[in-house]
Amino acid sequence: MTEPEPPQRPHSPEPDRSTRFERGTDGPKVILAGVDGSDASLRAVAYASGLARRQNALLAIVYVQPVVSASAALGAPVVDVTGEIAEGLVAEIRAATERVRGIWDVRWEFHTFRGDPYGGLTRAAEELTADAVVVGLSESAGHRFIGSVAVRLVKAGRWPVTVVP
Repeated sequence: MTEPEPPQRPHSPEPDRSTRFERGTDGPKVILAGVDGSDASLRAVAYASGLARRQNALLAIVYVQPVVSASAALGAPVVDVTGEIAEGLVAEIRAATERVRGIWDVRWEFHTFRGDPYGGLTRAAEELTADAVVVGLSESAGHRFIGSVAVRLVKAGRWPVTVVP
């Protein structure tokens, strides 16, 4: 006696997507929030945490450590200073998380990347396979002329970008 053959799947003109990553098809899995310590970036993290909580997504909080040339630093320990900023941000975020524990639970991770803000956030979003990026509105007047990080992220067109005032 022979076993029956398994049923054949009907031919579909669409490619099999079971092994391919698709951004945001079933809702976001990773929401990236850029933080630099400014009030706007902290509001962006708060906004992104609400999104992550409602979507049951991972909140990836990213601090981009600036790279300063040796001549610009004039011998100052810039890496130590920016490392202290990152540690301070993590402590502040942990304290905020503790204040709302039991009320709002959000899965989150803190990541530090090095480079310019746009390049660091772009690299972070790619490496973490972010479905969305949330950043604070730039508080720098100079960005009116050269373009803010938020505008550059929107123009890149790789992720939905939310800019929080």
